[in-house]
This record gives sequence, C-alpha cells and structure tokens, in this order.
Amino acid sequence: MSYNSILKESKVVKNHEGAKAWTMSPELELYTAVVTASLSNTFYEKQDERVDRIAALVEKVDHEFVAKLAVYTRNVMNLRSIPLLLVVELARVHSGDDLVSRTVEKVVRRADEIMELLMCYQWRNPSGQVKKLARLSSQIKKGLQRVFNNFDEYQFAKYNRNNMEVKLRDALFLIHPKAKDAAQQVIFDKIASDSLQVPYTWEVELSALGQEAYGSKADKDAAFAAKWEELIASNKVGYMALMRNLRNMLELNVDHGSIARVSNRLSNPAQVLKSKQLPFRYLSAYREIQQVTSMSTSLVMQALENAVKVAARNIEGFGPSTRVLIASDVSGSMYSAISAKSSVRLYDVGLLLSMLMRYSCKQVISGIFGDTWMPVNLPGRDILATTMQLHELEGRVGYSTNGYKVIDWLISNKMVVDKVMMFTDMQLWNSDSYYGDRHIADRWKAYKKIAPEAKLYIFDLAGYGQAPLKLENGDVYLIAGWSDRIFDVLAALDRGYSAIDVINSTEL
Repeated sequence: MSYNSILKESKVVKNHEGAKAWTMSPELELYTAVVTASLSNTFYEKQDERVDRIAALVEKVDHEFVAKLAVYTRNVMNLRSIPLLLVVELARVHSGDDLVSRTVEKVVRRADEIMELLMCYQWRNPSGQVKKLARLSSQIKKGLQRVFNNFDEYQFAKYNRNNMEVKLRDALFLIHPKAKDAAQQVIFDKIASDSLQVPYTWEVELSALGQEAYGSKADKDAAFAAKWEELIASNKVGYMALMRNLRNMLELNVDHGSIARVSNRLSNPAQVLKSKQLPFRYLSAYREIQQVTSMSTSLVMQALENAVKVAARNIEGFGPSTRVLIASDVSGSMYSAISAKSSVRLYDVGLLLSMLMRYSCKQVISGIFGDTWMPVNLPGRDILATTMQLHELEGRVGYSTNGYKVIDWLISNKMVVDKVMMFTDMQLWNSDSYYGDRHIADRWKAYKKIAPEAKLYIFDLAGYGQAPLKLENGDVYLIAGWSDRIFDVLAALDRGYSAIDVINSTEL
C-alpha cells in the first residue's frame, strides 16, 4: 500500500480470542509486526493501531536493531512501504550520528521511494504549516541527498507523477541534492523545469492504442493482441507486468508463440530470482487465468508452477529421513485480505507457504485445521495446484482455531515426527464443548513424552504480538512473514540461531 493513499520478558496474557498466550520481547514483536504488515486493516487490528504499535516498539528497542530491521525487510523480505515507516519512526527517536541517513541509503531502492518516504514522514509528522515538510529530519534529508545520485533520467521520469501528494520536483527543491557530475546536473535541471523526457513504457503504448477508433470490439481486440505480441518480442515489459497481464493476453488470443516466450521468461530461474516476487503473486496469477479458455492456458499455468518451485528448491533441513507434519490454519480470521485492494487472504498465504514447505519434504503429512484437524493426502509435486485443492476444502473443518487438535491427533495416533510446522495467525483457541479446556502448550508438553526430540515451528502470518507457547524452551520456534525468505530463517534456527540473530547479522 502506498503512503500516498494514507495522508524479553515473557508474560502470560490473553490473545484476541481470549485464550492464554505469551508476550514477546519488544524486538521479536517488532519483527513479527513489520514483516506481516500491509498497512491496511486486519481481522483483529486496524491500520492505525498497527502503525502506532510499531512506533511504540521502535522507542523500546535498540536503534541499530530498528535500522537493521528496515534494511532486512526491504532487501531480504522485498517489502517496500514498511521499511520507510521504520526509517521515519527511527528518525523520531535517534540523533547524534548518521545511523538514519545510512539506513535511508540502504532502504530507498527505487526513485519513487524518495517521494514515498517524504509522504510517510508528512503523514507521521503533521506540521500544521503551509510547508508540510518544513521540519524534515536532517538525517533523512542527508540520506536522500545521496540517494538522488543513484537514478538516471529514465528512472526519474518513470515515477514523475502529478497525482502524488509530494511530487518529484517538490522533493528536489526540498532535498537540494548535489549532482555528482555535469550529466546529472542536466537531469536535475530537467526535474526542476518539469521537462524530463517521457519514458517509453508498455503502459504508454497501450494507452495510445486505446485512444484510437475501431469498427468493432473484434477489431480493437485484434489491435491490442498485435500490440502485445510486439511488446513481448521487444523484451521491454517487466516480469511483474507480464504476470499481471496474463489474463489479458490469453483473453485477447495473443499468438501461442508469444505466450510461449512469456512462459519461458516467467519460469526461467534467473528471471524468477531477479524479480523477487512474493510467492502469493504466483498464486494470484494462477487463479486469474485458471478459468480462461485458451489453447495456451495450460502452458502458462505450468510456467507459474515452475516459477514458484524455484523458491522451494533451496529450502534446507529436510533430508529423506526427516518426518514432518504441516498444519495450515483455515479459521475465520485467516480470511482477512492482506491489503485493501488484494483478493489474496492470509488463508491463501498460509496454504501456499505450507505447500512450498511440503514440496521439500520426503516424509510428510499435511492438512488443515479450524474447529477440527483434517489430514489431506495430495498426490503430485505441483505447488500451486495443490494449494488450490486445499482451498477448495474451505469450511470443511469449521472456522475456529483449535490448533491443539493437531497435537492431540499426533498423541492419539502415537505418531512420532521430527518437525511440526504450523502456519497461523497465532490466535489459537484452547477449548471446545466436547473436549473441555485444552491448550496447545499443554498438549505439546504431553506430546514431548512420545517424541522428546520433536520441534514445533510456528509461522506467524499476522503479527499481532503474542505467541501461543513460550519461545524459550529450545523446542518451539517462531518465524514470521509472507515471503519465501522465511525459509532462510528456518535454516538459521536449525543452526542454533534465532530470527533476531538473522536480523542483527544484516549489514548497515
């Protein structure tokens, strides 16, 4: 979500469902809050409540940790808005050295993020003056002065938009960057005079085509299909743009050779890694095209499958003898959309990440839990297809969050596993009318009598700030986020490190 649209002490508490839970250290809570934040309302927490909680946590933790977390979320987790918020909140509480300006340099990776950072600062620091950024942090200003030297005319022109609260020209006059050479001074002068060369983009091409007159819809569709074929051949359309327009291409009957070219690019491992897409983007694209009747639909679906498998191929810690149980939370609160404009829900994210994990396991039982726990046998090695199969079971296990029943099932079946993976929003219930009071912490303690070497990994998808078990016994671990990079944290945990250790290893 854009800012332009917004202008270790463990204590027993109650979670949002009234069940027993444990507080996290401020560092761990801040980590889980930011890597699961989309700056929109969630099931249990409003946008402003999440932002205020993050701001309060920034005041409690070491400032260098905040800086490293901002860099980590931008450059490892590939998030854009939340690292800017961390920079703004860090600038509020830190002074005396260049920590903030160095963080700005590491976090602002695209030209439009210059304006996004300024808009975030304006939002969080309303001045009440005509000049809304008159009191801009000097350290943010110094960092942005250096950031201005990182972009060329095309990159500036691409994001030179008149509909933004803070425009590129405004940012230039506010920041006063010093050009590194004569060529860049020419670019700065063009920004000042609003005379940057309009860049070639595929959007410009299609927009111009849309202004022309056509004799019929068929004529218009043919013209757009031909233009897409031309754009695909030119290699001037970015990876993300191709994914977002797959349905348009298929519905316009773009020729099969062009679709094959798109498919090859989407599934190319080097292109996948370079694009840094969050896994749910592939699921969203897959879902969009699934019902499109075209001779090329199957080809594209397989390309998306191959692309998402790239994220799974380097998951560590699951040898042939490792026995794993994977449980996905499909309770009512998991049906919250990850952002106001997205059709993707936490439900989808949890299922997809669990299926990425399943792909790497040789001995595995996977299933879903709500009121009850249901193991689901899923043949084949496809990730997106099996995610969709699980999605079709919506409602089969009810909408409560009885995570303890996963452990009860292991106990009643006397089944020994090495790792239990739970993908959840952490708001676990502890009782129902049949069993009476139960809690996952008690059931896990009982299970350890059967499987003393077992470990429980909880993947926090919502970041509400509580854990359903204590995280200090060496057999329960917490990981948070929606990116496939969470599996790097998983590997670090198996090597004896924590998620906080991973963040603290980030270079500033």
